[in-house]
Amino acid sequence: MKYFIKNCLFLIAIIMFHALVSCNSVKVPSSNEGYENIFDGKSLSGWEGDPTYWRVENGNLVGEVTPATILDRNSFIIWKNGITKDFEFKADYRISEDGNSGINYRSQIVDGVSYALVGYQCDIDGKNWFTGMNYEERKRTTLANPGKVVVLEDLPIEPSKLSDFIKNNQWLPSKDVGNTGDISVFKSQIKTNDWNSVHIIVKGNRLQHFINGNLMSDVTDKDQVNGSNEGLLGVQVHVGPPMKIEYRNMMIKHTN
Repeated sequence: MKYFIKNCLFLIAIIMFHALVSCNSVKVPSSNEGYENIFDGKSLSGWEGDPTYWRVENGNLVGEVTPATILDRNSFIIWKNGITKDFEFKADYRISEDGNSGINYRSQIVDGVSYALVGYQCDIDGKNWFTGMNYEERKRTTLANPGKVVVLEDLPIEPSKLSDFIKNNQWLPSKDVGNTGDISVFKSQIKTNDWNSVHIIVKGNRLQHFINGNLMSDVTDKDQVNGSNEGLLGVQVHVGPPMKIEYRNMMIKHTN
């Protein structure tokens, strides 16, 4: 009897754990209380980027690469009216099928390179291979693939030696500790050539990326040398084929 009760309690604990993980992976606060708009839908006021690639159209922030303006490196339009520390960011986005974009935060300017950032990125692409993953631009590369919960342990490696720990565009010291949910289901809910929502929640060393309310990646960055506690926010057009990315309803809430 004791054996039976013990096993029942164990099974109940497992069920409750998975239920909790499932709830956390799909639910995100929907209220916009405390947020401020950072794009007015009329101008690029407060933003700095290359006008070859960025414009306002129909109330949307548009980044576009044409056959005549193919990039040889990624280019950002950077929000200049604030710094991201602990915060939440929300926006809607629409991306072309061949598009590749992303939202950088806690990022720094690259010296000597115009409209370039180094730092954390919530990736967005038209084929949804990478959408929602945590990619560190110009630094540790992929920190968490879509659907992964990852811990980055403190690893005192000088930036000049980071390449020794990168293989196939993946940061090798990343430690997968779980899944955010059924990533195939999450990806199936991302609309093609239509509007989707992105929500980034950053608190301390925890970085969460949500797409359409689904938790796509969850990183806890314990790396005291290579992690970042504050920096700039910007959105990207990527090297590659012609593409178009649109953002609207861009808002931020500072929680630090």
